Amino acid sequence: MKHLENIAKLFNKDFVESPLLETFEVGKIELPTGKLVASDPLTTGEMPAFETAFPIGEFPVFVHKERDSNCVAYAEIVFSDREISEWKLATRSGEHPKDLQEGEIFGYPVESGMGCFMDLETQTELNHLEKRLFHRKGDDFMGIYEEFFHQHFFDENGAIDQFAFLKPNDEKPGNIIAFETGYGEGFYASYIGLDPNNSPVKIISEFIEVEVEN
Repeated sequence: MKHLENIAKLFNKDFVESPLLETFEVGKIELPTGKLVASDPLTTGEMPAFETAFPIGEFPVFVHKERDSNCVAYAEIVFSDREISEWKLATRSGEHPKDLQEGEIFGYPVESGMGCFMDLETQTELNHLEKRLFHRKGDDFMGIYEEFFHQHFFDENGAIDQFAFLKPNDEKPGNIIAFETGYGEGFYASYIGLDPNNSPVKIISEFIEVEVEN
């Protein structure tokens, strides 16, 4: 699969070597169960976790922006510094890459222009937060974006950030790294880099494909 070869060229090392991308280490994601979700957090409240069991703990997150457009092309979590021996398409229960036709992917739909990584337990806490806010505010509830996400992406001058960490419940472990998805709406895949023992080293969500020359 040529696309996986391109992902490997970009992300097999511990740094991304491409003049087309600018890399930012943006903080750490906390995964209390290792059941990782990638989704549009504003439109998909019950996204199943990936089948792969990821490590539990805190792990660095990197955002890779396309230089020409200044848009987020890739979001990455790094779990270890072990050598990557294989890349595979991230799948959920019932998804089988052999069933895909040429050019097809498994992934998640984005309608809001925002994607995220979070633990499955954190997704539940986000849903609980939305319900609490709705019950408390009633007709004044403006939606989870306005009530929770907006403040993390805009400052008092209206300046926008392209990524942010959010915590839906301060009393429980787990946070969300949310980010703009490329040029906006779409359907986006994630890819897992595995070590020789089949343990995850990295996961990458791709929003803009940046091809690497041979």
